[in-house]
Amino acid sequence: MLNLAFSTRDLARTRFALSPLWEVVASVRIVKHPAEHPFFRPWSDEVRPRLAASGLDWGLLADLVPQPPRLIPVFVAPPPTAPVPDLGVELAVLRSTAPEQVRSALAGRRAPRSARIEALRDDPQRGLAELADAVEAYWEIAVAPYWPRMRSLLEGDVLQRARLLAEGGAQQLLNDLDPQVTWDADTLSVRHRHTGGSRTLGDQGLLLVPSVFVWPRVFSVTGPGWQPVLRFPPRGVATLWERRTIPPDALAAVIGRSRAVLLAELDTPASTSDLARRTGLTAGGVSQHLTALRAAGLVDAHRTGRYVLYVRTEAAETLLAAAAASPR
Repeated sequence: MLNLAFSTRDLARTRFALSPLWEVVASVRIVKHPAEHPFFRPWSDEVRPRLAASGLDWGLLADLVPQPPRLIPVFVAPPPTAPVPDLGVELAVLRSTAPEQVRSALAGRRAPRSARIEALRDDPQRGLAELADAVEAYWEIAVAPYWPRMRSLLEGDVLQRARLLAEGGAQQLLNDLDPQVTWDADTLSVRHRHTGGSRTLGDQGLLLVPSVFVWPRVFSVTGPGWQPVLRFPPRGVATLWERRTIPPDALAAVIGRSRAVLLAELDTPASTSDLARRTGLTAGGVSQHLTALRAAGLVDAHRTGRYVLYVRTEAAETLLAAAAASPR
């Protein structure tokens, strides 16, 4: 059990943030061992073949995320400094990590070990550049096509918890984070498998980061030199990978039936040929409609090696949610 003692300043400085970089890191353990994470199989079954086909060398990233995760070095996904940071901003922080910080994090008894990690210790500047490039390429293949849905879920979770804070104060907020987290008498207790003891937050507050790929666990950062962090699963994460049937009728009168059908089918990233097969439209027709939807900001395209995958944007998610909620 990890016990985090809060001061008045800690409560005042506790805040929420999202972290695209952390989602990359947390997802690696699932790609490496999909059988141990059946909840994520719909995602990993799509992503693993794309990673293999891309020829991407992400071995250093994989080595830094051991399974079981005894210790993931904090510098690999440092606490975000903005509420919703851009991945590029987080990668800039990663690339600028001080060499002594890298060596210190990799010298501990519980730190991961491999030949690639030894090379990173020997030459942190070169190793961090290699790591950041691998993260960026991995993101484009494995996470970016799913990010609009993920981000919508994560931001919705933050909004719900902000309402809890307004209704019942910090006590209600912190007691509702996760079944593994409890608040009592100015102390937040976190049930960890391998981490225990008591910590103070040093008047820095606690950074609360909802995370899709952390499920079903919670992860924390409490080491010296870093903002204390608690990463926890968001509400509704169990429905994220379910295929939802969204009736396109409410949108058909506005954007046309074929385009409404395509938006509904883009519940998961798909190629032009996938969409043609599912909808019965010709590949040329699908391509024309996707071009129009992309111009309207409702669809994005992601190239992952020889694949071009189309995904709904956050604007499309909002539009579909409104249509689904409208009276019929």
